[in-house]
Amino acid sequence: MARDIDEKSTRDLMGRLKLTRRSFLQASAAVGASAALGGLLRPTLKALAESKRPGVKEMGEWRPGTCQGCTSWCSKLVYVVDGRAVKVRGNPHSKVNGGASCPRAHLALQQVYDPDRIKAPMRRTNPKKGRNEDPGFVPISWDEALGTIADKIMDLRHNNETHKYMLMRGRYTYMRDILYDRMTKIIGSPNNISHSALCAEAEKFGPFFTEGLWDYRQYDVENSRYILIWGADPLSANRQVSYYSSVWGDVIDRAKIAVVEPRLSATAAKADEWLPIKPGEDGALAVAIAHVLLTEGLWYRPFVGDFKDGVNRFIAGQEVKEEEFEEIYTHGIVKWWNLELKDKRPEWAAERAGLPVEQIRRVAIDYGKAAPHAISWLGGGPCMQVRGGYTAMAVHALNGIVGACDNVGGTLASNKEYTKKFPKPKPFMDDIAKKGKKHEKIDHRGRKEFPALKKGKPGSGVVTNNAADGILNEDPYEIKVAIGYMNNFAFSAPQPERWERALSKIPFLVHITTNASEFSWFSDIILPNTHHLFEKWGYVKSIGNGYRHVPLCQPLIKPVWDYKTDETEIPWLIAEKLAERGFDNLLNHYKEYKDPETGREPTNEKEFALFALKYATQNLWDPAKHKGGDKFSGWEEFRKTGVWNSDPYPYRKRWGKMKTKTHKFEFYSETLKAALEKHAEKHETTVDDILETCFYQARGEKAFIPHYEEPFVLGDEREYPFVHVDHKSRLNREGRSANCTWYYEFKDVDPGDERWDDVAKINPADAKKLGIKTGDRIRLVSPTGSLECTAKLWEGVRPGTVAKCYGQGHWVYGRLASKEFGKVPRGGNSNDIIPAQYDRLSGSSVYYAVTRLKIEKV
Repeated sequence: MARDIDEKSTRDLMGRLKLTRRSFLQASAAVGASAALGGLLRPTLKALAESKRPGVKEMGEWRPGTCQGCTSWCSKLVYVVDGRAVKVRGNPHSKVNGGASCPRAHLALQQVYDPDRIKAPMRRTNPKKGRNEDPGFVPISWDEALGTIADKIMDLRHNNETHKYMLMRGRYTYMRDILYDRMTKIIGSPNNISHSALCAEAEKFGPFFTEGLWDYRQYDVENSRYILIWGADPLSANRQVSYYSSVWGDVIDRAKIAVVEPRLSATAAKADEWLPIKPGEDGALAVAIAHVLLTEGLWYRPFVGDFKDGVNRFIAGQEVKEEEFEEIYTHGIVKWWNLELKDKRPEWAAERAGLPVEQIRRVAIDYGKAAPHAISWLGGGPCMQVRGGYTAMAVHALNGIVGACDNVGGTLASNKEYTKKFPKPKPFMDDIAKKGKKHEKIDHRGRKEFPALKKGKPGSGVVTNNAADGILNEDPYEIKVAIGYMNNFAFSAPQPERWERALSKIPFLVHITTNASEFSWFSDIILPNTHHLFEKWGYVKSIGNGYRHVPLCQPLIKPVWDYKTDETEIPWLIAEKLAERGFDNLLNHYKEYKDPETGREPTNEKEFALFALKYATQNLWDPAKHKGGDKFSGWEEFRKTGVWNSDPYPYRKRWGKMKTKTHKFEFYSETLKAALEKHAEKHETTVDDILETCFYQARGEKAFIPHYEEPFVLGDEREYPFVHVDHKSRLNREGRSANCTWYYEFKDVDPGDERWDDVAKINPADAKKLGIKTGDRIRLVSPTGSLECTAKLWEGVRPGTVAKCYGQGHWVYGRLASKEFGKVPRGGNSNDIIPAQYDRLSGSSVYYAVTRLKIEKV
């Protein structure tokens, strides 16, 4: 009944406002939410225009902010009337997203005025912790909350146990180091654990160990002539959705597009080629395409080089002498051929990938003919697998073959920007802090079984999800005090019940959040956080369209409740409380963040938030410090503009200057070889032993080249006949949309999904064998968990697979997000059926091609 009321109310309201489903999805026509209760729309604001019309008096003003609903981090303008946000659009000053916007930004209006937001600090009254234990939260003052936190930290210091403090970071701005790094180090703990390994560390692995780039790439789509997309959906859930959506029509006119994906994604639906690959076989397809490119002579000679006599000796099945080929900006093309590619014919790949030989050859040849304006676009699908690191290398290596790296119409690195780092913490770390900092981290990075080779340094990458096991097993020690902010590992991490048990085990847990989430349920204190788009000072950095921009977050509206900002105001207030208790090191450090305009030290949390932001961004807005990109007259002009843009991308500048061991694009990775050998040496063993420990198949020289590895999938096929396919929604604000009515009303913008429902997409041929029809209630069961949802028969999913969108399944978070708050979820959380497995070379959690399923009728 509640669902029917929600749906009917929303439809009636949209009718009164003449707001169609199509107009909502068109960023330029979407009208925002303004009323505090229910996120309802204000009819008097239905006709807000994007710019002034002659004779029409403006009701409010457009103010610049930043949307962090995904990792696009678009610069936005918010229309504010009487202190309330009523509409969002793209900021035309940005050269990354421009005036473009995607649907996610508009859902922020329902988030900020969500009546279920945490309105004041809360304290747990039930000492027992568990999913079935009501926390009994009661409101308390900020003074009591902050004083209690300071007392717990001081207890650790008095007992020389500062290493038992832990900071867990989720979504952040680049003010993050104030809380995540500086505060953790000055207290004296090694345990600042980020969410990054739940995001896409494996996606960075391939580019780093080929071209020395541990980062996300930007794609020069407007100049490309062929775009080969692997497990990414740029129109829905990849970086720069706003920008790509705005230009995709022109891109389609100029370029061929092929999408490798078991599910018909929004991007695949508009592509020239859809390759519905068997999950986990991306590596087979990638090396087969590389085989065709070389045998057909389609490599880009100005980048790769050529045979000295000009005769192509890349012949299937035959080895090539290395001295016969002269490389220019690459290293190891012949070794790669001899060790891996010579036998990887399309016929071999077709059998494994479940694709036609003719399609593999056609895609490879068309891609090669477009060189160098040809993109091999690596998404999370192929690489966030147990053996995904080498697949990431294989997919990205195609860019090297066709000379697309750093080239027009190809894959680009980040443009240079000039923000400043915050003052160093070391002068403020006393002996207690220095001793505590030396302890091993709780996530086990750097152990033999977790190389976590971020930027080629063993043990430098985070292994986020394994921290739960460290806490549960008190290995290497117990965690006694922990703070988490804008994270929800008890929902967003694979096999989240582990986090439920781990968080229950921590004696004192604090959560800084906008809504009471699954993580909050196990907390002792909850602190209400500001909303990134409307209520806080901060900045982020993002790339796209050949530029980097630095957009500002800033307070734009009148606060409705008593919030404070996670990365600035709350750390300052904790520092004040610590100083009152005799430990003033942290507060003294924060006083170093002086206002660049006046030289004043901050005296309270509000000043600190503003001064720290001005300090970090001074080189962007201070004309005396200008180093490139947009030039402003001062802070006020920068603040009103809301975004700084870099200089245009310098194509081909990195050729011959890549951050690899050879300074070239490495098909034989000397960079990976050095990293693996260093890790093996640390553990007094061999590289082969390290790879076996990490569940990889490569041995010998194959360990240092992009190559095919068989998928590592849990579950016996006889008991679990289907492979799970996870994907993200274009309305999914990182799992935080679930208390917004618009999320459900427009859910069918995701191909195959249904409004006001949570469905598992099943191929009709598979469903017929099971006697399942659309609308049936079903249970998806994996070897490690289960969830309940609705069956949807859909031809857009490969036979033998079940596709389920991530985002629903909250059992708390709000009255709409859950069917019964604290007890019954609305829909199913995909992570409940995904096991806690890893690509151990990068530390990344695994979401794809990792588990089999069986389907049961409920």
